[in-house]
Amino acid sequence: MIRALVADDQAVVRTGFVNLLNTQEDIEVVGEAEDGVQAVRVAAETRPDLALLDIRMPHKNGIEAAREILAGSGGTTKVLMLTTFGLDEYVYDALAAGAGGFLLKDATFPELLHAVRVVAAGNALLSPEITKRVIGEFVHARASRLPVHSVGELTAREAEVLTLIARGLSNAEIASRLTITDHTVKTHINRLFAKLELRDRAQAVIVAYELGLVRVGGGVGRGFG
Repeated sequence: MIRALVADDQAVVRTGFVNLLNTQEDIEVVGEAEDGVQAVRVAAETRPDLALLDIRMPHKNGIEAAREILAGSGGTTKVLMLTTFGLDEYVYDALAAGAGGFLLKDATFPELLHAVRVVAAGNALLSPEITKRVIGEFVHARASRLPVHSVGELTAREAEVLTLIARGLSNAEIASRLTITDHTVKTHINRLFAKLELRDRAQAVIVAYELGLVRVGGGVGRGFG
């Protein structure tokens, strides 16, 4: 059972998501919030598996709420961000803050359920129609800021694996592409995650852009898991 918290300042939207999620046998909405402050408090009280947070909320936005919820739960509560805009200036910051991904509010019911289940399982999911534009544009906008890490920290194979992660390939697809075993892929991923201090595949995508391994138009575009 996935225990979920839904936070959105628009009552109609919030109620709609709650009602939809509660139709599923494996999902239970254990809390609701109308702003970021309330979301942090309710998350502390209910300890949900997943917090579905609107990025733009009063008093405390979704990014600030996400940081506090993740810190307060020790990372056990996963975060999925909601945005109305296809190109939202906060999306990059949401991923950098530790969110497992983001979804447009006009996503279909199957897309919402898929996102909830993927992120609750600890994997990353980024709305496919806007991921490439969002991450690419905002990494480019921050080009003047030197990345914390350098490609030199990785072996050639690790850099190759990181690039394929950023292009949206699964572990099995990476293994097939590089003609290596799934176990070897996992070993490379564990090592590069440790070297770059990455939490998940969403952060790996960001770092791949920052390091220049993937460029705008180079292809990132579906859920990662």
